[in-house]
Amino acid sequence: MVGPPGWLDGGGRRPGSGHPCPSATGADHGRHEAQPIAHIDAELTGFATSASQDDFDTVAAQLGRAPRGMCDVAWRCPCGRPGVVTTSPRLPDGTPFPTTYYLTCPRAVAACSRLEASGMMAAMKARLADDADLRARYESAHRAYLSDRAALAARLGVEDIPKRDYSAGGMPDRVKCLHALVGHALAAGPGVNQLGDEVAAAIGEFWREPCGDEPCDGRTP
Repeated sequence: MVGPPGWLDGGGRRPGSGHPCPSATGADHGRHEAQPIAHIDAELTGFATSASQDDFDTVAAQLGRAPRGMCDVAWRCPCGRPGVVTTSPRLPDGTPFPTTYYLTCPRAVAACSRLEASGMMAAMKARLADDADLRARYESAHRAYLSDRAALAARLGVEDIPKRDYSAGGMPDRVKCLHALVGHALAAGPGVNQLGDEVAAAIGEFWREPCGDEPCDGRTP
């Protein structure tokens, strides 16, 4: 399953790898080129981060609150702004937080919510019950998610979340949150989470309209 054009090569997983997102008038808002800083206020993030202050401010505007436990930008919209952030398994106060890849782009969040309302999760759950190959792929995505989370915990020097039967989004045998699945798919790249890839393909190039004229974080460009 391939994602929408540019979902990895255009947005990418590494800061600064995105291409400019054109506006309806052809103007180019370009990428945010703020230099990464070694540490952002520990009371807000809790950890050193490779994200820039502008990234932090953008995510705060997207969420309507300061992000908690944000470590890095896992995927950028082609306009250059964060779309998925990496979050520590432990928030600054020690609270467990299982969603390593947190979808922040309001347009992507809204698109996932519409797909959930349309019945996509129920259809995917039915397919999991009938398709052994799909179940195996979903189980593999679950293991990959747990592996990423454990590696992140080790890098940050925090306690990982105790292993349970589920990782995020309902994996490995349920479908409970499309936002979590597409966050994983965008961060990890095509081929890691098949159902997440399908969601990414279904929502399409969510950044195209009106991302150019009205930035995805709601702030003035």
